[in-house]
Amino acid sequence: MGQNRSQESKMTSPVRVIVVGAGCRGAGYAQFATIHPKRMKVVAVADPRKFARTKLQKQHKIEDQNIFEDWQSIAELEKFADAVLICTPDRIHKDPAVAFAKKGYHILLEKPMATSAEECRAIVEACTQAGVMLSVGHVLRYDPLIHEIKVLIDAGAIGDVIHIQHLEPVGFYHFAHSFVRGNWRNEAESSFALLAKSCHDIDLIHHWAGARRCVKVSSFGSVSHFRKEKKPTGAGDRCIDCSVEGNCPYSACKIYLNSVKKGHTGWPVSVICPNSVPDIESVTEALKTGPYGRCVYDCDNDVCSNQGELSYNGSEIRVFDFLTQRSTKHTASWEAAKHYGMSGHGGADYHLINTFISAVANNDPSMIRSGPEETLISHLLVFEAERSRVENRVVYCGDGARS
Repeated sequence: MGQNRSQESKMTSPVRVIVVGAGCRGAGYAQFATIHPKRMKVVAVADPRKFARTKLQKQHKIEDQNIFEDWQSIAELEKFADAVLICTPDRIHKDPAVAFAKKGYHILLEKPMATSAEECRAIVEACTQAGVMLSVGHVLRYDPLIHEIKVLIDAGAIGDVIHIQHLEPVGFYHFAHSFVRGNWRNEAESSFALLAKSCHDIDLIHHWAGARRCVKVSSFGSVSHFRKEKKPTGAGDRCIDCSVEGNCPYSACKIYLNSVKKGHTGWPVSVICPNSVPDIESVTEALKTGPYGRCVYDCDNDVCSNQGELSYNGSEIRVFDFLTQRSTKHTASWEAAKHYGMSGHGGADYHLINTFISAVANNDPSMIRSGPEETLISHLLVFEAERSRVENRVVYCGDGARS
């Protein structure tokens, strides 16, 4: 088993953080302050949505003068916190990250780092020049069992790593929610699927491979299923008025309305009502008028829908020995995260923010597993993979414009 570094704070006061973007991710990371008030305190929030920022203000008792509609207003002020959690939309990562780095804030930046290789490099350069810590939200690196896989590989448990086959299905309802109806459905407004979702998976492969350098990458995909010509006969424009909705697995009524009727108001239901508490009335209205009530075969999506999915079942790792033909089970400690409402990504959300706060408190960037250089390398692989898909060819890493 890997040795856990002590994460006891050397600071006598909590790490003061600013939340930029109070959506699901920002609010989720901010919960750490509720769990460990002696280690972290949310002192400011910036979000253009009044409902989101007011909700966070009430939860963390933030003073009125520290409530902002935009991050620029905070960046113009003298530094008044230790760190900033940047959880803005994908295309609004680079500018706040660079600005807050120059102000001397340590940064937890939600993935992807940015939506272009140039912007990723700019963020890394800004953080390096300012001497601030950068932790990118590759939460899977902080999953205790996935980290144990890294420990086992590095310890030689399976010998030389020759091949890694990694499969992580997005889930049919998750794909429809985020990549057909939702915020990541259109590349021009967000980013391509490999960056928006699969940068997690490519980063893990890069992480497990260790010092081995990627020399060739390819990617293939297209919008194969969620297309207008695939729309079932008799289907309506919106699920709430559709005669065949009952036989459709992507029915918005099933995914959202049925969930709230059962009392489930968390993700993904909470996303479709950004300006109010989700209930039957607000969800019904959202399905009648908002993007999440549209037929999945009649949206403005252009994100490819047929990109793919060490034996790990989510609760334990099994290593099979060829000589003895026996399996050895490995587990890892989950601490008490799930009992405090921070069970996102299997509890890895808790471990990510826990490690970041500890790194800031101890002034020890080595605690961070998803730092600037490592994340830049894995992001560059993502951009090369997308170039391979767009140009329909195998791309040799570092070949630039070579055909």
